[in-house]
Amino acid sequence: QVHLVESGGGLVQPAGSLRLSCAASEDLFVGKDMGWYRQAPGKARVWIATVFLSGETNYAAEVKGRFTISRDNDNNMVYLQMNSLEPEDTAVYYCNTSPPWAKYWGQGTQVTVSS
Repeated sequence: QVHLVESGGGLVQPAGSLRLSCAASEDLFVGKDMGWYRQAPGKARVWIATVFLSGETNYAAEVKGRFTISRDNDNNMVYLQMNSLEPEDTAVYYCNTSPPWAKYWGQGTQVTVSS
């Protein structure tokens, strides 16, 4: 069964931190580069980070230096450690393959950065 289940979002103050988790089904994880995406209110969903099969990572300029993507290959998990959060980071966060070739999306997890 295909699934992408994101969790860990919530309300956080500016400069705070959150750790997001993504549980992926095997067919959407094994042998795949994985990524995180986000969709801010009124805007399109955009890519923000990739962790490759090698473990190397790549980030969008907006999050580089603040966010860290990682993967746990034993458990088909992808993580996003978010530090120094800003109000502009407010969005629904999604995980998927990178690129999201299957065009399947989970429900995402809401991150709200506000005082």
